[in-house]
Amino acid sequence: MTLPSFINKLKLAIENESFIKLSLGNYKGNEPNLKNIYAKLVLIKRELKISFTLRYQTRDITKNMPIEEGITYIIEQLQTDGFRAATLFNQTENIVLQYNNKGDWFIKTEKATASKPTSLTHDHQKERKVGSTSKQYLQELRLTDENGKVYKNAQDKWKQINHYIELLSTELKNLPKKEKLKVVDMGAGKGYLTFALHDYLSQELGYNVLTEGIEYRDDLVELCNQIAKKAAFKDFEFKQGTIEDYQPEADIDVLIALHACDTATDDAIYKGIKYNAELIVVAPCCHKQVRRELERVKASNELDFMTQYGIFLERHAEMLTDSIRALILEYFGYQTKVMQFISDAHTPKNVMIVGVKKSINLDKQKEIKNRLNEIKNYFGLDYHHLERISHL
Repeated sequence: MTLPSFINKLKLAIENESFIKLSLGNYKGNEPNLKNIYAKLVLIKRELKISFTLRYQTRDITKNMPIEEGITYIIEQLQTDGFRAATLFNQTENIVLQYNNKGDWFIKTEKATASKPTSLTHDHQKERKVGSTSKQYLQELRLTDENGKVYKNAQDKWKQINHYIELLSTELKNLPKKEKLKVVDMGAGKGYLTFALHDYLSQELGYNVLTEGIEYRDDLVELCNQIAKKAAFKDFEFKQGTIEDYQPEADIDVLIALHACDTATDDAIYKGIKYNAELIVVAPCCHKQVRRELERVKASNELDFMTQYGIFLERHAEMLTDSIRALILEYFGYQTKVMQFISDAHTPKNVMIVGVKKSINLDKQKEIKNRLNEIKNYFGLDYHHLERISHL
C-alpha cells in the first residue's frame, strides 16, 4: 500500500467525521530542531480547518489551514527528506504509515486509542498566553505531563502564569526594540513565572532576551539552572543572592519582583529605578515596616477609629505602603497603575504595581514630594523605606 492510499484514508476520515488527529514523526529533513508535527481539526469563525502544531526542541509553532491546503501540506511533509512516519487516529482504528529500509511506504492498522474531542472550537486558545502545554520547561516544573496535559494539582498555577503574562502583554509588546533585552526577576523562587516570561518574550514576541533570576536559596538556583539546560533555554540563568546585594553589570529593561517580603519589594523597585528599567512589576508581600511605624506612633486622625482594630490596621498598612510606592515611582518618571494580580480567593496578597518608564517632570516631582510629606505627617510616619533608599 502506498502514500496515496494513506492520504485517501485521511480525506475519507475527515469527510465521514471519524478523524480525531494526525501525528508525523521520524523526521529526516533539514529544519533545525524540528521533531514532530501534530494535526487536528478546529472550527475558526465557523470554518473547519486543520490546525498544525510544529514541535521544535524549545518551542511550538501553530499553523491553521483550510482543509485542502492542509492535506497538500501533509503530502509535502511526508517525503523521504521529511517525515517518514505518520499515524492517523480515527474513531475505529489507528492507521500507521511508515517508510522502510527498502525505500517503500507501507501501512498497518492498530486498535483505536484516541477519543474524539467534544468541541472543535478554537476561540478559547487565544486566552492562553503561554501557548502550548507541551513545552519542556512546563514538564520539568511538574506543571504538565509528557503529553502536555496540565496536572490537576497544577491548574491554579497554570492559570496564574497565563493571567500574569496576559496582564503584562501590552507593556511587554511595547518594550523598545533593541539588540537584547535584559530581564531580571528578583526573588524568583522556583521560576514558574521567570521561565514563562522569558518564553513569551523570546518565542511569542520575538525579542532577543537575556534573563537573570535572583534567588537566595541555593537549591532553587541549582534546580532552575538544570531545568533551563534541559529545556535548551538560551541566555537564561539563575544566580544566588539577595535583592539588596544584586548589582547588575548594565542597565535593566524589565524588573520583576513578585511576593518579595516587606522592604525587599522596595529594594527591588529601587534597583529598577537606579538601573533605568523600562518596566517595573512588583507584587508586594508583607508590609511590616509601615505597620510598625503606625503601631509605634498611633497617630490621632480621622481614621484612628478604624486602625484601633488589628486586622484593619494591617490592611491599612498594606494600602498605605503600596500607595506610597506608586507615588515614588511616579516621582521618578514612571506611569504607574495598581491592579489585582490573582483572585483574593487564593491569597489576600494579590496587588500588582506596574510602572512604565516615561519622563521626569520637575513640577510633578515637587508636587509629589509635598504630598509625601503631608501623608507622613498625617499618619505619623518617620519614613518609608523606598523613600529613604532612593534619597527622595
